Amino acid sequence: QVQLVESGGDLVQPGGSLKLSCVVSGFPVASDRIGWFREAPGKEREGVACLDLRIGIQKYEDPAKGRFTISNDNAKNTVYLQMNALKPEDTGVYYCARYIGPPEYTCSINTNGYGHWGQGTQVTVSS
Repeated sequence: QVQLVESGGDLVQPGGSLKLSCVVSGFPVASDRIGWFREAPGKEREGVACLDLRIGIQKYEDPAKGRFTISNDNAKNTVYLQMNALKPEDTGVYYCARYIGPPEYTCSINTNGYGHWGQGTQVTVSS
C-alpha cells in the first residue's frame, strides 16, 4: 500500500528554519519522483519543489530558490525539504506527493500528474 507521511511542521519566527520529512512506504523513492507543495490559507495548492530521484533533477518555485533544498535518504525511503530564511508568505500546509505521470517525464512543480498525497504538515511563520 502506497503511503506518504509528512512531518516537521511547526511555528517558527521569520528568518528561521525548518526541515520537513516525507516518509514513503509502498515503493522505493530512489526510483521515483516526489514533489513538495504548499496550500496557503485561502489559496490553491501550489508546487514548491520536486525531485526526480532517478536522475537527480531538482526543481524549485522561484520564491524557494536559494532558500529551500529538497533531498533524500534512500535508506530511510524519505524525502526532505529544508527550508531556511523563512518568510510569513511561506505559511501553509505542506504536502508531499508522488508523481504518477508517464515515466519519460521528469518531475513537475505543477500539481498536475501527482497522486498519492500525504496528509500534510502545518508550517506557520510568524513573530
